[in-house]
Amino acid sequence: MYRKYFSVILILATVTASALIGCKRQPTLSANAKRFDLKGKVVSVEKSQYTVTIAHEDIKDYMPAMTMPFKVKDNWVFEVVKPGDRVGAAYIVDGANSWLEEVVITNEISDTASPVSGSAVEPKPGDEMPNYRLINQDGKAIKVHDYKGKALLLTFIFTRCQDPEQCTLMSTNFAALNRELQKQPALYDQTHLLSISFDPEYDTPKVLRSYGAAYTGKYTEETFDHWEFASGSADEVRGIAQYFGLRYYKDEQSGKDQMIHSLRTAVIGPDSKIVKIYRGNEWKPDEILKDVQTVLGPKA
Repeated sequence: MYRKYFSVILILATVTASALIGCKRQPTLSANAKRFDLKGKVVSVEKSQYTVTIAHEDIKDYMPAMTMPFKVKDNWVFEVVKPGDRVGAAYIVDGANSWLEEVVITNEISDTASPVSGSAVEPKPGDEMPNYRLINQDGKAIKVHDYKGKALLLTFIFTRCQDPEQCTLMSTNFAALNRELQKQPALYDQTHLLSISFDPEYDTPKVLRSYGAAYTGKYTEETFDHWEFASGSADEVRGIAQYFGLRYYKDEQSGKDQMIHSLRTAVIGPDSKIVKIYRGNEWKPDEILKDVQTVLGPKA
């Protein structure tokens, strides 16, 4: 009898504790938080970063299909999920934060998303950057070495990516950096910003011009003399993306190579040599400003 009552009490206590833990995991949402349904295939799992990279389908009324990492709040997911799994989840966007919750996993027999072999190795500080060719927002051909003599600040974007912690944050940070440089004419004259889209099919010069002018706030008056937006052919974009360690995988169903949407931001010296590469989204404009001041020296 006592054992029976003890078992009931233990079960109730366990259920209550689990409920309390579950409640603690749920963040408080703002009134402007948005919720979207997400479906896709897992490409990779980064347990130490609490992220899962997913090749997702179109997110209705928000973002087109692409492959990118998502933060996941529930630890149990990382004990179960693996590349090749199909997943469904609630994608929450709340201000500058986003994450997945209510993840549902369906295991598959085979993994149809395999890494592409021969991907370029990420460069090291001191390596000279190849003279890659791109097309800017004016439809003009440009090359990386065109900016020799200046510190080149480079990042990657996808204009249709609206995730607040991905491309939106990179462009917002570059806009802040551009404004700070304008306050220091000597630094401004010795720097150049370049945002490269890895979606050449959609991000035409016209699209890039509109996107860029919205971030500078000058719209039709923007000349893009200091901050350019560029893309190029699929091969050109792939070349520079892989140089910075961005990865592609082959989707065996479509037969096409797809990019894993991740982040790289680089500081390149006046000699076209790599100074520093930032992985991810945790860098701040002030950090890159300090890098620039260090590279250009006291005369800047």
